[in-house]
Amino acid sequence: MDEKKNLNKSLNYFDAMVTAFGAMIGWGWVISTGSWLSESGSLGAVFGFIIGGIMIFLVGLTYSELTTAMPHGGGTMIFSNIALGPVASYICSWMMTLSYIGVVCFEACAVPTVIQYIFPDFLKGYLYTVGGFDVYASWLIFAIVFAVLITAVNIRGIKAAAKLQTVLTISIAAAGLLLVAASAFSGTAENITSRLFVGEDIPGKLGNVFAMAAVSPFFLLGFDVIPQIADEIDIPPQKIGKLMLLSIILAVAFYVTVMLAVGYVLTPAEVGNSISQQRLVTADAMEKAFSSAAMARVLIIGGVCGIITSWNSFLIGGSRIIYAMANAKMLPQWFSKLHPKFHTPVNAVCMIGVLTVVSIFLGGSLLNWISNAASFACCATYVFVSASFIVIRCRYPELHRPYKVRHYKFVGISAFILSLGMMLLYLIPGSGSFFNAHEWFILIVWITLGALLALRSKHKYGSLFGKLS
Repeated sequence: MDEKKNLNKSLNYFDAMVTAFGAMIGWGWVISTGSWLSESGSLGAVFGFIIGGIMIFLVGLTYSELTTAMPHGGGTMIFSNIALGPVASYICSWMMTLSYIGVVCFEACAVPTVIQYIFPDFLKGYLYTVGGFDVYASWLIFAIVFAVLITAVNIRGIKAAAKLQTVLTISIAAAGLLLVAASAFSGTAENITSRLFVGEDIPGKLGNVFAMAAVSPFFLLGFDVIPQIADEIDIPPQKIGKLMLLSIILAVAFYVTVMLAVGYVLTPAEVGNSISQQRLVTADAMEKAFSSAAMARVLIIGGVCGIITSWNSFLIGGSRIIYAMANAKMLPQWFSKLHPKFHTPVNAVCMIGVLTVVSIFLGGSLLNWISNAASFACCATYVFVSASFIVIRCRYPELHRPYKVRHYKFVGISAFILSLGMMLLYLIPGSGSFFNAHEWFILIVWITLGALLALRSKHKYGSLFGKLS
């Protein structure tokens, strides 16, 4: 495949690292830690997240080899196309697009929800209720303005987005480290040991651990943005592979450390009371650790930074894979247009921006619906990528691989089985992760839209559909 020289190669190692790491640590560590501890227990949540982290790391190994061997933008689409053909590549890429757009929509709804914790009188002008969530004019306007601003930053170029990412990622890490450091002096081990696992028997406890494992891929999405922007990273291919793996390790360590810190500071009763009052458990832990309500706000501000880093990264990744699919005649050529000055896929960026604004009108209820649909799509993508890794290793043994994975059969098969298992949890009734009606609706609409666009492109471009230039 001949590399296109249209996008600017402007990201250095640190830019790429904060893009991946900032995407993964996002907002989940602030808003979801309490529910994880409550539903799975302190060790149950940690074990579940580590299980999900192992799956992601194995998938990350496959990505690392494939990306360094084929360092082109829209990497996921290219890997699956070469290994499995254009139809499988389209399905894989379309699922990845859902996972990325899902995170963007999730963060768009999270921003104004968080602001009300900092400013209790923020909500003004009740409009309507969706899924039990009251939508206010102030909430809606704030989210829309934020969506427009993030979209505008990404239109201006990936380097501008990376600079924003760097400042915000440092702020997130600082807030998290403050919590961990303070917890060491103000917590007790008894708080953790009093509720290690949740469940009446071993099957129940294991079920809650695996329910945690099933949702963790959604919060560890981010390293896979790197293959989508490989054309824009100006570092040796081998370092790209190691960068992705390091970002996964750092993100898992960050989440696990925060969970242990919160469990160390707060008793199970305090966690439950915080959840029942619809407070942020992690912020309450920060307040107790420092004996200061102001420090709780500091942590929430760190969480807001996390929202923006995830939003920013996945807008970058989602727009690049749409751009790559358009170049491969899988989507309308309108999406392949580059901005004349900034050389960014402006139409792809704007399309995601429009979808984000539309999603905001569905209110905060969208948070759970879209996160589960996006997590399923993420696992489905990893199934395709793992299979592609095995096929390409067997079919092209002499391909130059700057980062080469040892024991590729074990890694590839393990990544495939674990990804498939995680994906099936959303489809099996009683698994703890089975889709509800809203999530089924999102998935069915997305698949239907994808099928219609694929048929249109196949009819219009014929044999050029999925052809890599």
